[in-house]
Amino acid sequence: MIEKNTLVVVLTVYLNDNLDEFKQALDSLYSQTYKSFDIYVQEDGEVTDEIHSYLENEFKCKRINFLGMRKINKGFDYSLNELINRAMENGYQYILRMDADDICYPERIQKQFDFMQENPDIDVSGTYIQEFGHDMKYSKLVTYPTSHNDMLNFFKKRVPIAHVTAIFRKSFFEKAGFYEKDGHINNGDTLMWMKGFNSNCRFANIPIIGVRVRVSKNFFKRRSGLIKIWNDFLNRLEVNKSLNFGITSYFYAFGIFVISFAPNRIKKFLYRHLR
Repeated sequence: MIEKNTLVVVLTVYLNDNLDEFKQALDSLYSQTYKSFDIYVQEDGEVTDEIHSYLENEFKCKRINFLGMRKINKGFDYSLNELINRAMENGYQYILRMDADDICYPERIQKQFDFMQENPDIDVSGTYIQEFGHDMKYSKLVTYPTSHNDMLNFFKKRVPIAHVTAIFRKSFFEKAGFYEKDGHINNGDTLMWMKGFNSNCRFANIPIIGVRVRVSKNFFKRRSGLIKIWNDFLNRLEVNKSLNFGITSYFYAFGIFVISFAPNRIKKFLYRHLR
């Protein structure tokens, strides 16, 4: 029999999250075929009254098992660290990620849990994702390599796991540590994968679609800011140096840096066709 506290799903919410989208995210968890998991949610600073009231009711009704609240926004990575630390203190063996606007397929957790149980050498695994347009016509299946060595090679160009699909064995954080709270903006997963490879964590992906990921017009606009572009570039340089990826990885990083300044319509085209 699987103990209740074997697996926990961790989510963070902040002021700009949308209540309807967040409800869809939680509903997709409530509808999972696998039921033996808990849900931890952290409010990262003040959220809307609607979201806060909704979360308080979900907590009161015991559909979520932990609700963290604070008035100050400290960032995504900081909030994840809080939730992961609490989960590990409470003895969970697996920690599963999703975002506040994701939609999980009904068998996502069952398939990822079974995979981790059958492969005890794997410290973290993910799945494919199906991106869909929220306020525009857009749909794309994004795939990833499935073996550890292929994923390491893939990391020379792109992250090897869709962060929103990750399920971690607690051993990952015991080996690699937590997210870099003082790292570059919005890139905690890139640095986390780097730390994982450097710490001899074993990676895998399952060739299934686990999560529907919402993509809006703002998705591409957010990737146009100078701070975001520069921090992405710095992260890539850090990864290339740390993992000794070689000179060609630097040429690729510079190419992505240049493309980042292209108009949104061009980036949208490249994002759709070159990933």
